[in-house]
Amino acid sequence: MAALPSFRLDGRVAIVTGANTGIGQAIAVALGAAGARVALVGRSGMDETEARLDAIGAAHLAIRADLSTPEPAAQIVEEVLGWAGQLDILVNNAGIIRRADALEFTEEDWDAVVDTNLKVAFFLAQAAGRHMVPRKAGKIINIASLLSFQGGVRVASYTASKSGLAGLTKLLACEWAPHGINVNAIAPGYFVTNNTEALRNDADRHSAILARIPAGQWGDPADLGGAAVFLASDAARYIHGITLPVDGGWLAR
Repeated sequence: MAALPSFRLDGRVAIVTGANTGIGQAIAVALGAAGARVALVGRSGMDETEARLDAIGAAHLAIRADLSTPEPAAQIVEEVLGWAGQLDILVNNAGIIRRADALEFTEEDWDAVVDTNLKVAFFLAQAAGRHMVPRKAGKIINIASLLSFQGGVRVASYTASKSGLAGLTKLLACEWAPHGINVNAIAPGYFVTNNTEALRNDADRHSAILARIPAGQWGDPADLGGAAVFLASDAARYIHGITLPVDGGWLAR
């Protein structure tokens, strides 16, 4: 069955950061399948993501960039504008995590995570917003976390950054909704990604997490595609400032 027209993204241009693997890759492919041209941003090769987009006939551009600082933000947007002539969707997905007890957490690990997960996301949104606000149109989707709602353990800077990202989503929605821009976030639960490899390799933590997920399984990154397409589409035109959990029911328990 074909998607309803309001869920299609034909003619739209999207940027997805951290698109080389996992959640970013899955979202990029979902946006491409819905009709968008997709600019993939990452610091490593994105051959697999490009191959998946080629397989569905979706136009794409790969941009190598180090998103540990916001320095490349404006250049990324300008490169996409030069490629496609417009920018309609930004997905701030790039993120890192560092694990240590709060008593032992280092300033280096704090700064690395907060800079990548929060600071860079803001300045990419700002660069995109400077193009979107005059056009009175645009969609920004921040990839938050369950730790935007909860505390977690041993991930102080990650929790702070993802809680901050949920707040930033509301702030930008308040400022930019009058200009026709939707700013929302998705909060993935426990997904099979590089960031959760340490948890999945810890038998006790793996079992405890799985026991709490009502759906009875860890999420597959592809499970986030529908939420991203929805928030990027006209079907979500009156949705502003939400953080949408996609978590197998974790927060409901």
